[in-house]
Amino acid sequence: MRAAVVTSFDTPPTCQDIPTPTPQAPDEVLVDVIAAGLHPRVRSQADGSHYTSTDALPLIPGIDGVGRAPDGTLRYFVLPDTTMGAMAERTLVDLRRSVVLPEEGDPVLIAAAMNPAMASWVALRRRVTFERGQNVLVLGATGNSGRMAVQVARHLGAGRVIGAGRRPEPLAALTELGTDATVSLDGAPDEVAGRLGQAARDADVVIDYLWGQPAADAMRALITNRADRGRPLTWIEVGSVAGPTAAIPSAALRAARLCLVGSGQGSVPTRDILAELPGLAAEITRGAFRIDAHAVPLADVEAAWRDTGAGRRAVITP
Repeated sequence: MRAAVVTSFDTPPTCQDIPTPTPQAPDEVLVDVIAAGLHPRVRSQADGSHYTSTDALPLIPGIDGVGRAPDGTLRYFVLPDTTMGAMAERTLVDLRRSVVLPEEGDPVLIAAAMNPAMASWVALRRRVTFERGQNVLVLGATGNSGRMAVQVARHLGAGRVIGAGRRPEPLAALTELGTDATVSLDGAPDEVAGRLGQAARDADVVIDYLWGQPAADAMRALITNRADRGRPLTWIEVGSVAGPTAAIPSAALRAARLCLVGSGQGSVPTRDILAELPGLAAEITRGAFRIDAHAVPLADVEAAWRDTGAGRRAVITP
């Protein structure tokens, strides 16, 4: 069968012929893959930079997808940490890590949306106690996951949603996705801090895809300008595109009711993530979120990998 194969962490995968895998466990089946999303998480898996990565090569990238099971059901599946990923004509799926989809569902849209939407969906539903009416700041809102987070927060009942990001055009488009205000992160640090402090001073929850220096600066700005520092502020770190570490000032932890948590593999048990899949898949299927995706044939996976421009989520279709 054909598959995308990573043979080196510093080069993109290429489409190659590999042996068809054989199920080894009682709940494992061989699924015909229909669509697999090319997420940032998949890129970090393939370049060895993700915190769950090992040195095992070769590997087939892809952490989730949509496929046809042997019993004919259409399923969305999430794979464990494995070298046999989703970007292949067939892959091995533990049925306990999958959910049946309605036949009318669009496999490309579901494969594109589930992973970026899960980051904020699981964070708000499983990692913290989120209440309807709370105000949410999405830090890094112009990325694919950030745009989904704006919609997820609004869908789950946020009072106000503020989107912060650098790129002007995607930032301006966030209003159509549900933001009440947007903040540009471009400019001198003091100017950015002033804008953030005014727009998000009453935020209850921050969903942070940036981390690094932008997170430290934003944290300082929100706390400094907070009208009521006794009002709880929950900071959820879900991504680190701006850097793996952030120099958090100690005063930020003493001068306000700041709760800093992370959301991802390990901090959220697998059973909790799996429990959220049916509800999220149903919302995506019924059109609750705007999703910009495009299908890329498996044979063109190397070209898709090299296209790192912002925009539509690429979905590999064997």
